[in-house]
Parts: sequence; C-alpha cells; structure tokens
Amino acid sequence: MEVRAVARHQRVSPRKVRLVLDVIKGMPANQALTTLQFMPQPSAQIVWKTLRSAMANAENNFNLNPDGLVVKSAIAGDARTLRRFKARSRGRAAPRLKRYSHIEIVVDDEGVF
Repeated sequence: MEVRAVARHQRVSPRKVRLVLDVIKGMPANQALTTLQFMPQPSAQIVWKTLRSAMANAENNFNLNPDGLVVKSAIAGDARTLRRFKARSRGRAAPRLKRYSHIEIVVDDEGVF
C-alpha cells in the first residue's frame, strides 16, 4: 500500500533537493534514513524529516511495518518564488529569486521480498 508525506513551502530550491532525492529512490526506507543522515547537503535534513513522516503515517494510519517499506517515489516540485532585488551600479537593480519547494515522498510495502 502506498503511503505519502508532503513537505510544502520548504526554503530550498527544487534543483538542489532533486540531487538528494535521486539518491534515495528505490532504497529501503531504513537504509535511506541512514544515507540521509550522512549526506552533507542541507536539504538532506528536510528530506529526512519528510521520509520519517511518511514512515510514521504508514505505521500509525495503516498498521504497516516500517522495516518493510521502500521509497517508491520522491518528487520535488516548484513552490512560490520570492522576488527580491539587489542594488547594482548606476542606480540599477538585479532580481534575486528565492525559490521554495514542495517535497513529496511515497513509500510502499510491496517490493520487499
């Protein structure tokens, strides 16, 4: 059974989160948690919390064993973008985009043999 967790409006760009998500796709959930703990990227902590939430949802809402879960899909989508401006020379301004992400992780109990 597929169980999902979504972290919305996270202050990290989707491009940087996808680097972390590509590593854990298809891994057993417990192994993915261990891998995320030792990754140097700051977005790994956000993904770790979202994966823990998906595992807790599976255990509490559907009575699934968290040891038998596999990361079926992990998606990072665009959220809102804050536009800020930085002063430049000759009275000009250059835009600075502060990107946000929606992170969705789906775990499944099938696929574990």
